Amino acid sequence: MPRGNGTGPLGQGAGTGSGGRGLGPGRSGAGAGGNCVCPKCGAKLPHQIGVPCLSLDCPKCGAKMIRE
Repeated sequence: MPRGNGTGPLGQGAGTGSGGRGLGPGRSGAGAGGNCVCPKCGAKLPHQIGVPCLSLDCPKCGAKMIRE
């Protein structure tokens, strides 16, 4: 903070960085509820904790499911 105004060098001022609040790579923070949905046919399955929707195949058409 060269001028004492709280800005400091470019990209290092107040309000930059994660501050430890980031979820990390591959973490959406969607929570436990919700559904896995097929982007092709719209079929829905209840989301299971610890099982990524992308790891599931649609029971109707076989496409990869996505999180709703």
